Amino acid sequence: MGKDSVRPDHKTIYNIIEAGSRVLDLGCGEGDLLYLLSREKGIKAQGIELSEDDIYKCVEKGLSVFHGDIDSGLTEYPDKSFDYVILNQSMQEAKKVDFVIDEALRVGKKVIVGFPNFAYWRARLRLLFKGKTPVTSSLPYRWYNTPNLHFLSISDFREFCAEKEISVISGHYVGKIGAIYLLPNLFALNAVFVIKKS
Repeated sequence: MGKDSVRPDHKTIYNIIEAGSRVLDLGCGEGDLLYLLSREKGIKAQGIELSEDDIYKCVEKGLSVFHGDIDSGLTEYPDKSFDYVILNQSMQEAKKVDFVIDEALRVGKKVIVGFPNFAYWRARLRLLFKGKTPVTSSLPYRWYNTPNLHFLSISDFREFCAEKEISVISGHYVGKIGAIYLLPNLFALNAVFVIKKS
């Protein structure tokens, strides 16, 4: 795994997933993460993606990816058919977050959720001093062209899990160049959680 070419959130997920696992990636994009996991860890990879252009790029990498909208559910997959279901940088774009997470928890033994942290300090300062919707490296879009429907923080997600009785197995907090350990809700650009049904 070339250190510099892999995104920090992908490195985190790579370190979580065991070799040979069955993995479903919801909103897999161009398949960079699935390809890395397939090549380096020999996972049994499956992806679901809405963008046809991204699906073609996945197929070029030799990945098995189906065209689908994760908001429609995962009815074609039986319970616990995957060791991991990945929702990285796609949960905040879902229209029905509760439903999507419930479905992921149904078909996966564990679910990995990654999202940009809206409470990152630079985002807070931009909102405080400029009175404008934050634009950061993990939230690079302007308010009018962002794919994000939901803006959440690390604290918001932990609260959501507590309310829904979802167990948080581990939380990983990512900055520009590596892990964040001190005050992650303030200093992490992205968060990666491993969750399961309580």
